[in-house]
Parts: sequence; structure tokens; C-alpha cells
Amino acid sequence: MKKILHILLISCFSFTIISCAEINSTTIAIGAIGGGAAYWYKDDISAWYDDFSKEADETEKANAKLEQTTNSTISEKLPSFNFLFVSVGENGTLLTSSNGTKWTKRTSGSKVKLRAVAYGKDTLVVVGFSGTILTSSDGTKWTIRESSRTAKNLGSVTYGNSIFVAVGNSGTILTSSDGTKWTKSKSGTKNSLYGVAYGNNTFVAVGKKGTILTSSDGTKWTKRESRTSVEFNEVIYANNTYLAFGYKGVIRTSLNGKSWTKSKSGTPIGLLGSAYGNSTFMAVGHTGTVLSSSDGKSWTKRNSGTKKDLRGITYGNDKFVMVGNVGTILTSPDSTTWTKRESGTSLHLRRVFFKLME
Repeated sequence: MKKILHILLISCFSFTIISCAEINSTTIAIGAIGGGAAYWYKDDISAWYDDFSKEADETEKANAKLEQTTNSTISEKLPSFNFLFVSVGENGTLLTSSNGTKWTKRTSGSKVKLRAVAYGKDTLVVVGFSGTILTSSDGTKWTIRESSRTAKNLGSVTYGNSIFVAVGNSGTILTSSDGTKWTKSKSGTKNSLYGVAYGNNTFVAVGKKGTILTSSDGTKWTKRESRTSVEFNEVIYANNTYLAFGYKGVIRTSLNGKSWTKSKSGTPIGLLGSAYGNSTFMAVGHTGTVLSSSDGKSWTKRNSGTKKDLRGITYGNDKFVMVGNVGTILTSPDSTTWTKRESGTSLHLRRVFFKLME
């Protein structure tokens, strides 16, 4: 009985290939359950295989075309970005660069000292002496705004919480929602203000006689205790920390803008500008002074290769860029090795700004 079952199973699943020399083809017989058989000629199988391959090729081409179309659609939807450095200085000097190494002089339309740059709502804003305010959408063409509402020298500007805030001499503070129309705010001080920054939902302004002010909206300001009478020239917010820099190497740090702590710079030289990038805080000042720090508390002096006063620094496009007197521009990928760049001007440069423009 077992032998009979074995024979039946073998018969059901056997494949028999019959060569037919006369027609130069091969017939394949495939056993079917129940003793039946299905027959195909080799030529038929080849034709079937060719049709299958053709369908596969067409499917592959269709998928490739679909992928290309999808990628093109995504590329069309994704915005393109451009690197933009902007440096400003005396006599209306305004320079731009895409890489920090090659610079182009732009027509500002002004002859006053320009002091700072900010960006918000697709608009670049530059402020300067005599209440001067310039705006641009691309850094190339600039427009002088007549509605600054002050003749005071403006020392700095920032953007945050959907508004621009500019500060200047005699406690001047201006705010604007678009960079073109400005409104005066009461600072509560007559001391000149030289730096302003935004972070952690708070504006911080600094200036003469150790002045530090804070505001949540740019209009109502509160005076804070800095524990120094030394003039502050700059303030930044980076890595969840505020840092204020002044003459005599004075540095103050704060996590909330309200309580400030002394930080030892290790130098008596006046500090004029600061930036943060590549996990490093940087400070620059008189006679080519450059300091670096990983935490904003312990500082190391670096060799800038110049004795010119350095007044501004920024980080962008994988490099630090700092500017100073007599058109000085230096760049570094690591904060330690600096390379001199041609600025095309011998005028003093006050600050440099970086933005990834859409």
C-alpha cells in the first residue's frame, strides 16, 4: 500500500522534459494533481519571459519617472538660501559678502557712522549716527528711512518677539514692527546705550556707567544691577546665556537678564564686540585683542595677528569673521588661526553681521 502511495505522489509532481528534434523545441510537461498534465513549449516560455521582462522594464522606468517628478516637486517647494555677511562703519561704509572672504562695497546713501545690523520679517535694518536708519531686502539696495523720530546717535539694533529694537545716546530706545516706521519708548535712563540683544523672551540693553536694562516687549524697561560703573559696549544672547562686554576687560553673564555675575576676562583691555559659534564664545577689543571661551566664564587670549582695534565679530558659513579699524577684516575656521582679508576700504568698521537669507 505504501509503495502505491509513493508512486502516485511521484506521478503527481514529476516534471518531464521531452526533446523534439524535428521542431527544434522542447516541450515541458508538468504533472498536475489527479494525474493530469499541462504542456508548454520552450518557445512559448521564452515569449512569456520576454513579455514579463518588458513589463518589468516599463514598471521600472515608470517608477524612475515618478521619483524624478517627485524630487523636482520637492525641490520646487524647498526654499533656496544664500549666505550673507554685512559689515558697517564710518562715513556710511557698508560692505557685503557671501563667504566672509571677498567683499563688495554697497551704496548706503549715507555719510554718517553706521553702527549695527539686524534682520527680521525679510528685512535688513542698519542704524547709525543722527538717528539714521537704513533698510534692505537683499543687502544690495538700501533705503534711508525718514521716520526714526530721533536725531540721537543710534548704537545698536536687534530683532525679537516680532519687533525691532534700536538703542542709542541719552537712553534712546526705538521700536518698529517693520523696520520702516519707528516709535519712541521710555528707557528710564539718560545714560547712552550701545548694545542690545534678544533671547529667552527678554530684550537686554547695555551702555554707559554699567547700565543694564531689560524688557519683555521693548516698550517697558527695568533697570538691573550690574555691580560695575564701567561702560558696556556690547551684549549678546547665546547658548542660553546673556553676556555683556565693556571697557577694562569687564564681562558680566546672566541666565535670565535680571541677575548678573562677574566673569574674569584675564585682560584689562576694552572689549567692543562678541559672538558665539562652533560651541565657542568670542570677544574682541582694542589693540587686536581676541578672547575665546567654551562656557563664557573662563577666557583664553588668542593671537589675532593685528594690533588694530577690533570692534565687531560674527559667526557664519563655518567661520568667524571679525572687523575693526582701517578696514580690517580677519577670518578663522577655529577661533585660533586668523587670515587677513581685503575689505576694499581704509575706513573703520564697527560691526559685522551674518544671516542665512531665503
